[in-house]
Formats: sequence, structure tokens, C-alpha cells
Amino acid sequence: MNILNVDGVSLAFGGVHALRDVSLSVAEGTITAVIGPNGAGKTSLFNAISGFYRPQAGRVYLEGSDISRTGPPRRAALGLGRTFQNIALFRGMTVMDNVKLGAHVRTRTGPLAAMFYLGRARREEVRIRSEIEREVFDFLEIDHIRRSPVAALPYGLQKRVELARALAMRPKVLMLDEPVAGMNREEKEDMARFILDVKEQWGVTVLMVEHDMGMVMDICDQVYVLNFGQRIAGGPPAEVQQNPDVIEAYLGADDMTTLRERLRGDRGAA
Repeated sequence: MNILNVDGVSLAFGGVHALRDVSLSVAEGTITAVIGPNGAGKTSLFNAISGFYRPQAGRVYLEGSDISRTGPPRRAALGLGRTFQNIALFRGMTVMDNVKLGAHVRTRTGPLAAMFYLGRARREEVRIRSEIEREVFDFLEIDHIRRSPVAALPYGLQKRVELARALAMRPKVLMLDEPVAGMNREEKEDMARFILDVKEQWGVTVLMVEHDMGMVMDICDQVYVLNFGQRIAGGPPAEVQQNPDVIEAYLGADDMTTLRERLRGDRGAA
């Protein structure tokens, strides 16, 4: 069963076509990656799925329901959680306060009760804090920094806090935009482990954009490839990495073997 479907999405900014008739399907309980060279349209696709961009054509379906005209807050409430390529945390706030913001979509307290911090609002915050400490912080191994301001944390831990905030939303589909960008080897291994556990232990479907091909090929069930805003390949990782269109997109018109053969031929002709 596909939990997320993108059907023929096209997106343009003036005369620049960021996406051209892009379609993909994400099966429930899997890890799916969208890869491609810089400028291929990966983040534009993420923004179209999460509602930050409004495509000129195409549809987005979550659990079979058309959410194409639904705003980002409503999509989040329906189960689309995401992180961002550039860390989007409130740097002056503590880790706990940042992560609690992710749970905002699950609150039921009205504006008046929240404003005056009345009984129901207070009980709900205590419950959410308890859940975050017990489940999210323990899971991501960040309980020791819960009172630290985000600005004081190293980059790798900030990426983990952003993942924690997305998990606090209790998403059905977790969208990760370059989750290991800028990390060292140990941090990448930790993040890959967390992503696998999100799928296995939390039962959350993962859709990610990532440039680290080693991680993509190791942990993903399905891979889609974009180039110049168009989908050029899709399938299991082993199949995609052998696709000649994918090789051309990453290496140019010639792979290294063909290039060597042509160089030899040119020398012979000379």
C-alpha cells in the first residue's frame, strides 16, 4: 500500500522549470530516497509535497486523500513531518522547548486556555513533556542536553534535535532533507541507525533527500532520481545505481571506462 503519491507535479518560477511532470510513490513502512545532482529539483519537490510551494500542475495524495490544496499546517496535522536542509531551529530556545513545538499539531487546548495557562493547557503540556522525555529523547539519546540552548550545541546534535522535533509530531511520513549533510563519519552512522529505527520501531515511513550515496544504497528500499527537474529513474537501489541515465546525470555523458577507451582511440588515430 502506498501511503504517499505524487502525480505529475510541475513547478515553475517565472521561466525556470524546477519540476516537470514528476511522479513517485512511497510504500508504507519503507525508506525512500530522492537523489540527483545539485539543482535537480529535490528540495523543490519536498516543498511541493509539504505545501510550502503550490505547483502549477499535479496532485499530492496522503493515504489516498488529495492534499494538493491543503496548507502546510494542515498537512503536518495529517501526518507529514519534515526536517530542513538548513537547520530551522530556534537557536535562543532550549532543546526541550524546540522539540515541544513539534507536538503543537497534536494539542487540543483552545487559545483562551493556552493564553492563561488554565488547567487543561497545563495538563496537556505536562503530558507532552513526559512523552517527549520518555520516548523521543531516550530514543535519540539526547536527554542530557534537554535544557541546553540550541545555539550552544555542535552541528551534529542540532541535526538530531531537529529530527526530535519532527518525531514529536508523531508523523505518518517523515520527510528528511539531507539528514547527514555536514556530519562526520560517526555522526552519519548514528543518524543512519536512528532512521532505520524510526522505520522499524516507530513504524514511520521515511522519504528523504540525500547526497551520501553510501547511506542511500545501504538503508533505502526505493530510490528515485531527478535531473533538471525531471524523474529519470526509480527502483531498488541496486537497479538504480546501474542505470545508464543515472550514471550520465552524475558523471556526464561518459563514464570513466568509456572515457579511457576514447582517449586510447584518439591517441591511436594520432
